[in-house]
Amino acid sequence: MNAIRRRQFIRQLGVSTAVLPFLTGLPSLGLASPVRPRQRLVIVFTPNGTIPGAFWPSDQGRDFKLKEIVEPLEPFRHRTLFLNGLANKVRGDGDNHMRGMSCLLTGIELFPGNIQGGSHTPAGWASGISIDQEIKNYFQSRPDSRTRFGSLEFGVGVTDRADPWTRMSYAGPNQPVAPISDPYQMFSKLYGQMKDKENVQGILDEVREDLKKVRKLMSAEDRKLLEQHESLVRQMEKEMSAPEERKLRAVPPSFEEGIADQNDNVPRLSRMQIDLLVNSFVNDMARVATLQYTKSVGQAHMKWLDIKDGHHSLSHEPDNDKVAQEKLVKINKWFCAELRYLLDRMASTPEPGGEGSLLDNSLVVWTNELGKGNSHTLDNIPFVLVGGGFGFDMGRSLKFERVAHNRLHLALAHAVGHRIETFGKASLCDGGPLSLG
Repeated sequence: MNAIRRRQFIRQLGVSTAVLPFLTGLPSLGLASPVRPRQRLVIVFTPNGTIPGAFWPSDQGRDFKLKEIVEPLEPFRHRTLFLNGLANKVRGDGDNHMRGMSCLLTGIELFPGNIQGGSHTPAGWASGISIDQEIKNYFQSRPDSRTRFGSLEFGVGVTDRADPWTRMSYAGPNQPVAPISDPYQMFSKLYGQMKDKENVQGILDEVREDLKKVRKLMSAEDRKLLEQHESLVRQMEKEMSAPEERKLRAVPPSFEEGIADQNDNVPRLSRMQIDLLVNSFVNDMARVATLQYTKSVGQAHMKWLDIKDGHHSLSHEPDNDKVAQEKLVKINKWFCAELRYLLDRMASTPEPGGEGSLLDNSLVVWTNELGKGNSHTLDNIPFVLVGGGFGFDMGRSLKFERVAHNRLHLALAHAVGHRIETFGKASLCDGGPLSLG
């Protein structure tokens, strides 16, 4: 119902428009705004470029076949969108790995700085917010999509170093957001307060009884202060007793103890983080999440794949090194299999309080900081979208002609109702949001 019709309806009721905010939530009056289904965004990052010939489908449109790296996505082919031809056109300070990583989600230049990369100029942090945080802020500004955390940043095998190669999420200019790479630490962030609440409730019980005991010993003036304390206790107890709809819909996953945040444990750490991510969505703790595997220039040694070489070193080998190429295909296919595990978990998890699955209302974006490792190109950046909920026409392979990736970020924002005109570097937004409907 539009504003004019609402005002006419209010006049017919014989009440003032001032009462409208109190009536709009009553379905029987026909004034309730349509409820927007939950929308969730997950951005999955894997580093050091891909092997284009084993990644991008040869055919465009709906009749495409999956290449070797992306074969694990076959069950989701009809819900997948390949976006070939998107380019990170941000230039300025920093090498391509640095700009590839820290400009990937921000779409804007790095600040000048003293962090020296490869053959290019040194640089600092990104000079703008990242799209995941932009959408998170939009969700948090609305009562119907506000959650406890807003966004959650998961890491797998991310080192403790903090530099433009390790950060893709930014809360604002010069404000990198560190992913949590230890699943036990993430578990504590998500569920540590449950035990704290039990302890606090016990303390409040004692305080309440103690206040009753001393009341009769106090003067009238002191009783006023005591009443303030009692009011505080009641308020804390009220906050401790969350209404039924705010209680956990799914119990936290249980993990084996003592799995160290180390290279050889990456496969187990990956599954732990994915389980936590899905669980946090079920409990509506966040509507936005990032899942970052290692980092730009990441040197993971994937011994579980029988590969002893460092990932970044392998990515520098020439195309005619067939052994290195085979290893890189194997590495990237493993990353895709972890993406598949995430999609399987989301597709098999019912939408809480709604219809369909988590994946039906979520969009998962798989990306990389480089289009190809040994050339360090920022053209043809891998962008693969899987899922639903954003209104995109899925099940296609699309080819663009070096379109700025800022336009994809605009499309993501518009898909959740956030109608910004530009994102990142304004001049790279010419043409507006990428048309994916």
